Amino acid sequence: MFQRIGEVMNYRKLGDHYHSLTIVVPEIAQEARPGQFVNLRPPADRWFLLRRPFSIYSVHRRGAMAASVEVIFDIRGPGTNALAQLRQHDPIDVVGPIGKGFTIPTRQHSCLLIGGGIGATPLFFLGEELLKAGKRVDTLWGASTASRLVGVIEAKRIGATTMFLTEDGSEGETGIVTDFMPEMIEKCGTEVIYACGPHAMLAAVTRLGVGMGVPVQVAMEELMGCGIGVCMTCVTPVWDREGKEIRNLRTCVDGPVFNGALVAWDAYSEEGPGEAPVGN
Repeated sequence: MFQRIGEVMNYRKLGDHYHSLTIVVPEIAQEARPGQFVNLRPPADRWFLLRRPFSIYSVHRRGAMAASVEVIFDIRGPGTNALAQLRQHDPIDVVGPIGKGFTIPTRQHSCLLIGGGIGATPLFFLGEELLKAGKRVDTLWGASTASRLVGVIEAKRIGATTMFLTEDGSEGETGIVTDFMPEMIEKCGTEVIYACGPHAMLAAVTRLGVGMGVPVQVAMEELMGCGIGVCMTCVTPVWDREGKEIRNLRTCVDGPVFNGALVAWDAYSEEGPGEAPVGN
């Protein structure tokens, strides 16, 4: 993990909702792995107590002195609004890469990437690395409406098979990702699933995937305070491997990627943690 003052290489507005920043931070870019994130401090023209965490969308390592990371985000408050005002050559304070990322499989060959809305962001970096490792990559992207889908063209490029789903039917099929998961798994011969998105989606994807005998890695989205494992505000409830006890693990450093079968999804509901996991 490094703290560096990076330089904005490029800013892009992506459709109606999303923004992209490409930041030159050579050491961070060289060390980054899919599923990890960076913590950005908004510009100093106003005072912000907390940094903002963003999954790494892509890494550009060509030219060691100009290696960069790209993040994609939407505006959710004054911090992200300040970041959206940055332009080429502006400085920005960056900490990263942070967290435990996705595991590239050694035995499994066919990988299904499932993203929900802007949660699909870290799966693009992962898809590139899977392709470099000689894996088959298929993509299943869902969102509430077409304008909330991320990286439609890129998803088609990295996916041997690509399917888009929107709840309002404005792009691709009408529905949610789990509606078409069994079809994709059977059609593509999926051996491992990688997913990122809202908790409810990840819980449903995990249950369906594990039920079909496919392991699932999930990148959790939590509200992070410090982003470096100190404040304990971003814990994810995870069963131990014996299924006897739930541990509250820090999403920022113990994750953000977890074995979906071990996450205590029911602990997020009023009913409590429920049964211990099976088939993990």
